[in-house]
Amino acid sequence: MRPERKKKQQPPKMARSSDERSQNRPAKRPVRQKSAFKAERPVRQEAAFETERQPAEAGSLDRLEGRNPIFEAMRAGRSINKLWIQKREGKPDPVLTRLMNQVKATGVPILEVDRQVLDQMSETHAHQGVIAQLAAHEYADLDELVASIGERGEVPFLLILDELKESYNLGSVLRIADAAGVHGVVIPKRRSVGLDASVGKASAGAMEYVPVCRVTNISQTIETLKEKGFWITGTDASADLDYHEADWSGPLAILIGSEESGLSPVLKKHCDFLVSIPMQGHVNSLNAAVATGIVVFEAAKQRRQNLNRQV
Repeated sequence: MRPERKKKQQPPKMARSSDERSQNRPAKRPVRQKSAFKAERPVRQEAAFETERQPAEAGSLDRLEGRNPIFEAMRAGRSINKLWIQKREGKPDPVLTRLMNQVKATGVPILEVDRQVLDQMSETHAHQGVIAQLAAHEYADLDELVASIGERGEVPFLLILDELKESYNLGSVLRIADAAGVHGVVIPKRRSVGLDASVGKASAGAMEYVPVCRVTNISQTIETLKEKGFWITGTDASADLDYHEADWSGPLAILIGSEESGLSPVLKKHCDFLVSIPMQGHVNSLNAAVATGIVVFEAAKQRRQNLNRQV
């Protein structure tokens, strides 16, 4: 049986050399057993996580804007139902021409329109002369995702996003997740931006490759993941543990707070560890996507090093 976690206690921050760090994990973290991913865990009391805030206004779920997002959607096998493309004036645009020829070969209707029409249709205000209508993006099932990771013999690595409101931030996080090898991203159904045209544009096509799971209750989802052997690490500016010193091994889910208020007090209680990014400048906070990138790539580096040592 996996050792019981100690609540509300952070491992002490320790100054260590790189050699010592590779040999020692943070002092308070229990030693993992090989069967930890399937180990039984004590039942935890459910915490309420409901507020009266209204859900964020969503953009179109069936449109993509911009050249690269549409190219990546086609490469990933998504079906395009209609394409609006800017009328050619003067010298043809080779990229738009190639995109139009690829879409035309599939028999999809193509409408050549004035740029003003695209400007009126655009939600991102960066359509690059092309907008596509697609089947609505499907969300992944979290249970199926975790099971598929285990079937491949891989150690799960997930991101949980707490109420991100900006499409640009979610798109950027998906781009980070794809580059860092994260298996999937979890978002709440309410009070969070969903997968829309703006997110697709910001992700530069990564939305087509990173599974995104929408869940009803983040707190319940965290407890379910813990029962499956996951460790939950949250990001918090006031945490004592430097993200460099954290133990990022094993089945892992990193919890990222919202742009405005970070992690809620309720979700902090659900975390096994809280980590911070040392700041030396005059600004005491980072953009949510920037902070995610810093922490996720450090975790990915350590997990890759651990894997190499096991080979």
